[in-house]
Amino acid sequence: MVMERLNSNLYLQNCYIMKENERLRKKAQVLNQENQALLCELKQKLSKANNSEAKKSATNIPDLNMSSTSNPNAPSSSQP
Repeated sequence: MVMERLNSNLYLQNCYIMKENERLRKKAQVLNQENQALLCELKQKLSKANNSEAKKSATNIPDLNMSSTSNPNAPSSSQP
């Protein structure tokens, strides 16, 4: 009789633990999905920021091909 009562108590505790485990597993899945979505959003924002910075940097760098055509280091054709 004592063993049956003990067995019943352990069974109920086991059921409670399994139910709690399932609840926590579902919560972990939701948190993981939210984390993945936030990570994706962050990567997109960083990518846009990097592209924006690259464009700003590119506009600040003078295009040497567009500057004067004479090169002081280039050999002159008028010299013998």
